[in-house]
Amino acid sequence: MPYLAAITVIWALSFNLIGTFLAGRVDADFAVLTRVVLAGLVFLPFLRWRQVSPPLRIGLIMVGAMQFGVTYLCLYRAFRFLTVPEVLLFTIFTPIYITLIDDAMSRRFNPRALLAALVAVAGAAIVRYDALTGDYLAGFLLLQLANLSFAAGQIGYKHLLRRHPSPLPQHASFGLFFVGALAVALPSWLLFGNPAKLPTTEAQWAVLVFLGLVSTALGYFWWNKGACMVDAGRLGAMNNMHIPVGIAISLVTSHPEGGIGRMLLGGAVIASSLLLAPKKNPA
Repeated sequence: MPYLAAITVIWALSFNLIGTFLAGRVDADFAVLTRVVLAGLVFLPFLRWRQVSPPLRIGLIMVGAMQFGVTYLCLYRAFRFLTVPEVLLFTIFTPIYITLIDDAMSRRFNPRALLAALVAVAGAAIVRYDALTGDYLAGFLLLQLANLSFAAGQIGYKHLLRRHPSPLPQHASFGLFFVGALAVALPSWLLFGNPAKLPTTEAQWAVLVFLGLVSTALGYFWWNKGACMVDAGRLGAMNNMHIPVGIAISLVTSHPEGGIGRMLLGGAVIASSLLLAPKKNPA
């Protein structure tokens, strides 16, 4: 849980930085590619390619392609059809996908974990529900694909390490995660990137460096490491905790005039879902 809690705060801060400095100003594909390259460079010195078994090697590349590559490819494109409140609202289904995917891969059904996920969804809806605009089906479907990819990547990493244990520390193989992410981000930039919308200010470059080195490199490593230490119910609940935390940061830094009541109520409901989750951590 400490890993997940720390990255929740970092990612909540990242949402605010993206909204303030990058959204609509810097090409989304370039931003994603920059994050992947910087994060990959962090783990490159630690990578022990030859000592990683072929199944684990292939699995980590696939997980990276899904959890970061496909997720962000769909997420940024969803903004073409959805407002920011709608994007935040539609991300609340991730805990349900996590629970269902974990149960499917474990060939079981855990009603308590599913209940925790549903409570987390309800709490997030309290925080972020706003009236929906007219034509949002395309954006909704793109975002659900992003949610599924993010959920599948988290559960996939957890089961991958369980089925293919390695004597190496996790950081010695995690660079392969960003190889998979690069396999999606680079073609996306080459096909859809807009060179006319590269960063133009020091602040934009500084935000990209922070996102690459901290939010992506440290963030995805600690998040996936933390995901291996908790059950699917708690993992699902933590996937929605960034919403009230992000709102809190936004209220403190730039919008102190409203939303506090909903944030506190929704955050309390999400926190209560952690108590409903199964208490036994995964082996």
